[in-house]
Amino acid sequence: MSASKPLAGVRVLSAELFAAAPYGTMFLAALGAEVIKIENPATGGDPARHGGPFMLGAADSEYFQTWNLNKASVCLDLKTEAGRAAFHELVARADAVVNNLRGDQPAKLGLDYPALSRVKPSIVCAHISAYGRDGSRASWPGYDYLMQAESGLMHLTGEPEGPPARFGAPSIIDQLTGMTAMVGLLAAILQARQSGRGCDVDVSLLDVALHQLGYAAIWYLNEGVRLSRLPHSAHFSVAPVQTLRTRDGWIFIMCMTDKFWLELLRVLERADLAADPRFATPESRGTHREALTDILDREFGRRPTSHWLEALNGRLPVAPVLDVASALESDFVAEAGMIGTVVHPHRASLRVLSNPVRIDGKRLELRPCEPLGAQGAAQSAPEKD
Repeated sequence: MSASKPLAGVRVLSAELFAAAPYGTMFLAALGAEVIKIENPATGGDPARHGGPFMLGAADSEYFQTWNLNKASVCLDLKTEAGRAAFHELVARADAVVNNLRGDQPAKLGLDYPALSRVKPSIVCAHISAYGRDGSRASWPGYDYLMQAESGLMHLTGEPEGPPARFGAPSIIDQLTGMTAMVGLLAAILQARQSGRGCDVDVSLLDVALHQLGYAAIWYLNEGVRLSRLPHSAHFSVAPVQTLRTRDGWIFIMCMTDKFWLELLRVLERADLAADPRFATPESRGTHREALTDILDREFGRRPTSHWLEALNGRLPVAPVLDVASALESDFVAEAGMIGTVVHPHRASLRVLSNPVRIDGKRLELRPCEPLGAQGAAQSAPEKD
């Protein structure tokens, strides 16, 4: 087994749309699994293929490639008898079937374990839905931003005087849900290879969004604490862990321990603050966060961000607050190799984000997703090794 492709020999079929399942299966494909997108030719395949404004020829776009690198494509209409028969031929040679359809659809389309176990008893069926496949909302459609709203995450995001805000990243809950589902899927494949019996794996967007509340949920459930947005994107209990205004921008510092707090005071040449009873302990600094923020804003506002980064880097956790362009063009991102390129039929050098996983210190190989239906009829898909 190649060190760079630990999932070589795993075959996954995915009736996937947009971001949630495609993001998760893209990791499987980068790690060596054969991931075959099952796309309906009657509807033009995955709708993301037609997502503008930056197209890559017919039925392809930069939006689509964001979540679909390294995958194959087979055109099938699962609502037809011929489509289902061809799909079952693929299932017989696969390890798992993934979908991110509305919760009531997998059973109707025969994508769940009770249906597919008759084709292959060891098949694993992973379902990503908005609200789950059972319960009163099984038939409801749902998207990322709705989950941020209903889970409480938007209530915690933004400045206190502003309205609730979603995460700036376009599809953070979709992507987290996709990755969560892949953990369950891989665990179930391991079990199926040992036992010969597969199963259904279910992950919903709302469940994952709620899980991201972390200790904010645990504190409420056990202590009745209701957290709200704090100024300067501050940590809920530790200070100073927040943004600070510099002469020409913003910086984020994280004094998670007394060690880092005292190091900050040495750089600022403000030993007097260590003796101030308001700031003597982590608890008191949290209590007097507003007064501390006023002092630190004045100190950091005296000099530009570049000065503070030079003075603080390597001494305590600190980062500049960058826009997207500055983040992607940074020297360290280039050094780390997080920007890669793939050769696309309509773009000789399409710049993409490298997969964040490295195997034996090496980045994973990337290539564009195949054109819609490139594998042709399902029956012509290659045999599994």
